[in-house]
Amino acid sequence: MDDRIVRIGGACAFIGDSVLGPRQLAAVPGMHYLVFDYLAEMTLSSFAQARKMNPDAGYAGDFVQVTLREILPTCLERGIRLVANAGGLNPRSCAAAIEALARELGCAPRVAYVEGDDCLALVPRLAAEDVRDFYAGTPMPAGIDSANAYLGAAPIAQALALGADVVVTGRIVDSAATLGILMHEFGWTADALDCLAAGSLAGHILECGAQATGGIFTDWEQVPDWEHIGYPYVECRADGSFVVAKPAGTGGLLNTATVSEQILYEVGDPACYVLPDVVCDFTGVRVTQASPDRVRVDGARGRPAPPAYKVSATYQAGYRCIVQLSVFGADAIAKARRTGQALVARVRELLGEAGLEDFEKLQVSVLGAEDGYGPHAQALALREAVVRIAAVHPRQEALALLARESRAAGVSFAPGTTSGSALTLNTHAPVEPRYRLFSCLLDKRRLGPVQVCMDGRAHAVPTMHGHTAMPHSPVPEAGASAPPPHSARSVALIALAHGRSGDKGDSSNIAIIARRPEDLPVLRRELTPERVRNYLAHLVHGDVTRYEVPGLHALNFLLTEALDGGGPSSLRPDPMGKGMAQMLLGMAVCPD
Repeated sequence: MDDRIVRIGGACAFIGDSVLGPRQLAAVPGMHYLVFDYLAEMTLSSFAQARKMNPDAGYAGDFVQVTLREILPTCLERGIRLVANAGGLNPRSCAAAIEALARELGCAPRVAYVEGDDCLALVPRLAAEDVRDFYAGTPMPAGIDSANAYLGAAPIAQALALGADVVVTGRIVDSAATLGILMHEFGWTADALDCLAAGSLAGHILECGAQATGGIFTDWEQVPDWEHIGYPYVECRADGSFVVAKPAGTGGLLNTATVSEQILYEVGDPACYVLPDVVCDFTGVRVTQASPDRVRVDGARGRPAPPAYKVSATYQAGYRCIVQLSVFGADAIAKARRTGQALVARVRELLGEAGLEDFEKLQVSVLGAEDGYGPHAQALALREAVVRIAAVHPRQEALALLARESRAAGVSFAPGTTSGSALTLNTHAPVEPRYRLFSCLLDKRRLGPVQVCMDGRAHAVPTMHGHTAMPHSPVPEAGASAPPPHSARSVALIALAHGRSGDKGDSSNIAIIARRPEDLPVLRRELTPERVRNYLAHLVHGDVTRYEVPGLHALNFLLTEALDGGGPSSLRPDPMGKGMAQMLLGMAVCPD
């Protein structure tokens, strides 16, 4: 019987994350691996632009020049192996940069990189076949800059079996770095479905770094020492069970609630979480407080791998500019709103004079006025507010005009108006390319060879093709739900539940987790899909589907057409819906 414990640290949650995580986790006694996640949905769009200017670019340079420069010698000395998707669109160049850094530092790690996720060459054929976006049903646009399949864990397991100290990948599913390590360590194969699901869940908890250890936790005031918040690591066993922990002496908080929030983060149907290696069922997952800052997790179940990869493609669609002006003094909200209206009216006249069309999309909002809350906004009397004008236009010069004219507000409009930026001549709000995402499915058999490259040799990686049709989420609950009973007493939902929201494309999910198991029937009664949809109708234009997660005493809501296009396509102040759970937690519910 294999009684070993494998320790894996979640050292990075996104490109630009703190160096605190790698430092902490490399110092944990008995640490075996660190995993790093750099690739948010839209990160590859910026890498594509960088690669156009320099064919050797297109990867996360900070991983090499900041993180590895600091921790690589220590990790090699302690036998800690590293797995990162920092390769982006150019894993080969990323690996070469790591080897160059290692020579500079006087060390010699074995570096492997994974190739095969790039499927840009397939785009013309897919477009000719009228492949549709599986979120929106729209046809593939012209001008695709990057197209990458989300690979799974098998290449990572193979690279580690070949003896790599550092494994660099391109696009993989975020949890695959952890699962690949566990497949290598415990010899899990394609038929060890529950173990594959458990390893994927461990990776899902690690992939967002400090979000599992008190970061963005509902009860934020209970989380101590944000300045030194601990990054998570897992202690995994061969049966798939694991404990989530954080380095001793660090800040933050690790309990069943912080872990439960992260388990449901960015999850649609918890019974059908589709990954390249396994389809996971998290509805029976249980979390138990093992000791202070240590949480045991078990109960994940798996079904066979799907036959298709998810493909994420990016393309440029015009330009975007966001202008923000601060307004101080009495009636700050009214002054800020009038400032935004006047500025937009002036620029529209100038666009007409220049023969330029109107804005493709435009949003004027006042930060501080609770505009994002729509009909639930409270009347406020602020003496400082920020007007935010976000606009999209196909022509760069049109938005440059908006950026230029915005500076005139400081002398032309309301008293107490300032741009908030340094008083430098010709400093304007930036006009940036607007990137959009196209997502589709690709039969695994159509993707070219996936291979691990190390020591000048390429090693083919077998594909877990899957034996089932691509699973679909069930339809929304049928039938009208009974209205909540009348009660003279109501409380804000936050009194009964924790909540966290996340994004996938233009969809958002909101996980609502009962503070006490006995309150789950109340949440089920009060939070019908119809009521949630109505409460957030000013933001959500699609369907709301409710899923139950009995093991966590939770409800998970999937909201479609909820993010104004999502990511950099959205003009909202909260383009990824991170605040939607906070809004829903303010809803009045009857606890009796």
